[in-house]
Amino acid sequence: MFLSIVAISGAIYRREARKPILFKKGTEKLPEINTIIGMSPEIKALRELIKMLGPSDSTVLILGESGTGKELVAKALHECSGRAAGPFIPVNCGAIPRDLLESELFGHKRGSFTGAISDRKGRFQLADKGTLFLDEIGDMSLDLQVKLLRVLQERKVDPVGSLGAIPIDVRVIAATHQNIESLIDEGRFRKDLYYRLNIMPIEVRPLAERAKDIPMLIEHFARQQAQGAKAPISISRASMELLLSYDWPGNVRELSNLIDRYTTLYPEQEVDLRSVPVSMVPVGVRKLMERNCIGIENRTQKGNIVTKSSVRKLKFAEEENFGLSKVKMKDKALSILDSPIDEIQRVIALAQGEQDFPDEGVELKQHLLEIETRLIQEALSKAKGNVSKTARLLSLQRTTLIEKINKYGIQQVAR
Repeated sequence: MFLSIVAISGAIYRREARKPILFKKGTEKLPEINTIIGMSPEIKALRELIKMLGPSDSTVLILGESGTGKELVAKALHECSGRAAGPFIPVNCGAIPRDLLESELFGHKRGSFTGAISDRKGRFQLADKGTLFLDEIGDMSLDLQVKLLRVLQERKVDPVGSLGAIPIDVRVIAATHQNIESLIDEGRFRKDLYYRLNIMPIEVRPLAERAKDIPMLIEHFARQQAQGAKAPISISRASMELLLSYDWPGNVRELSNLIDRYTTLYPEQEVDLRSVPVSMVPVGVRKLMERNCIGIENRTQKGNIVTKSSVRKLKFAEEENFGLSKVKMKDKALSILDSPIDEIQRVIALAQGEQDFPDEGVELKQHLLEIETRLIQEALSKAKGNVSKTARLLSLQRTTLIEKINKYGIQQVAR
């Protein structure tokens, strides 16, 4: 008898699963998603997924590294939904102090705590008939996770100090750059809340995995920063090759900030990174420039990268692509050397015998600490915040790694 019921239930489920999803009337024609810039296969697929999920009222969990544009995806989902005429309310759960977040989300009644001089609606009530975007959901405390789970289940909020629940009509979209499954393993995130949020998951790929979008993004940000009053800046061919090879740890946000920087420094001009002050060039791009040097003359000036070779040519790419004479290439290489670099790089150069040991000596313990901290941060980034995977990358016991993370105050998140 029991097996028959299971079989019938399974048949009903399969039949229901084959039914087409019916969206609200009037959502057949969806707006063009112009805020998600790019023509890479990843971005094209993302725009199509947004169009598919937008008309639904299902909860969405957006995953991706910091700076990939998760809030833009959330806004696009809202604009493609039947709630587009309603409010879109973003909340950064990691930016609001823990003791204030409950009041921010659910509201409070007058006199419910010190400073509550009047009734105040929370973000859930403000987002009624619209969309609430909970960014950095992985930073939410466990006690608030319990309350959020109840709100998602019952569709009611209890303002702080209130004796009754208030019904809400809100679509919830959450986002995080952390590995939620790792947080669950570490007891920092509730599994039941994860399943409630992860009904419709969307992953936004890092910029380094969709380099095809970089030229289009640069053009977009350059026009945006010019604000129509001036001609937008452009990037030289040589510099574009460098930017395409860079891994962009800050993703699209880092690229946007870089174009903002160069628009301020070089309005209406073509930007060549070889002529930009070193402090204005991302460290990773500088490393690419240094890596492509074919031997640099030994120098003893403190703070400079040096090698033992006497050749002074800088190999950014094929010479004809850059239009530089060998003399100019040599001068550019030396200009890079004359600029201060990361202290850790200088220590490594010392250890490799590529730089003369300074007369004043070095603080060995401090340098070793900095190197160890940097390696842990890079491994955490590579593992996307997964502590177990990070420990394997560093050949450490997991407990030892956790002790070092706590000791050095390292953020357990991907960059």
